[in-house]
Amino acid sequence: MSLDLLLEPLHYGFMQRSLLIAILVGLICAVVGSYLMVQRLALLGDAISHSVLPGLAIAFILNINIFVGAFVAGILSTMAIAWIRTRTSIKEDAAMGIVFSAFFALGITLITQVQKDNKIDLNHFLFGNILGVSSQEVLDTALISALVLLVVALLYKELQFYTFDPKGAQAAGLPVNLLNFGLMVLIALTIVASMKAVGVILVLSLLITPGATAYLLVKRLHWVMILGAAIGIVSSICGMYLSYYRNLPSGPAIVLVASSFFILALLFSPTQGIFTHSPAQPSGNSIWREIKSLLGRT
Repeated sequence: MSLDLLLEPLHYGFMQRSLLIAILVGLICAVVGSYLMVQRLALLGDAISHSVLPGLAIAFILNINIFVGAFVAGILSTMAIAWIRTRTSIKEDAAMGIVFSAFFALGITLITQVQKDNKIDLNHFLFGNILGVSSQEVLDTALISALVLLVVALLYKELQFYTFDPKGAQAAGLPVNLLNFGLMVLIALTIVASMKAVGVILVLSLLITPGATAYLLVKRLHWVMILGAAIGIVSSICGMYLSYYRNLPSGPAIVLVASSFFILALLFSPTQGIFTHSPAQPSGNSIWREIKSLLGRT
């Protein structure tokens, strides 16, 4: 009976394509997201993911591949962030917020206009439509995934050095600006590959959550990537089956499963779990002591 539950969805072509996309997305999001999490740049992933919207809409208007439009918009947003950060005194997080909100607003405006003029629904750009992927989109995602994984494999040591010690990497003679731009390109490619699965709004969860879950369990970057990729793949597959049998939206189902794994790791991690590890100085107790102290003064 349990085998029938596993095999039944595979009888349908759309489920076969969807599961393949889900596996690829779960893999590359975890690998690339590990760098974002270690560098504490989750906001950058959010900024790029929302910044691809204008490219999607413009590509649709020009009748060209939406992957190309999204990628170009993602790269332009990273260049805009870097330009603001280097040419002004504005900090990087503020630059991300400015660019992200501007690109997102432009994208929503363009999508709304396109929908009004053409009477079509483009909301799947926002929330994903993994069940509607075509064979060509599966091929595009597979090629992007292969390219991302190849670059990570070839530049693993350099990206690792830059991620943990940017100043040390620069002192050692590594092209840190090029590595930073290359990492931004990898993030943009990963987001483009993930659009059909979860949409630009939820893609940040797949970029960060599997890697963060793995980080609670292991420490070395390559193990964070490997375990994070496994968590991302399992989350994607489980989310797809949950979507199929419970008639749930696929993208949110995948994200909810990944978030559930994170909660379990947060509670039961051998080294950082709330229930399994007691810190030397519990921050919660410190907060309560400060609150009591403030109340005592009034």
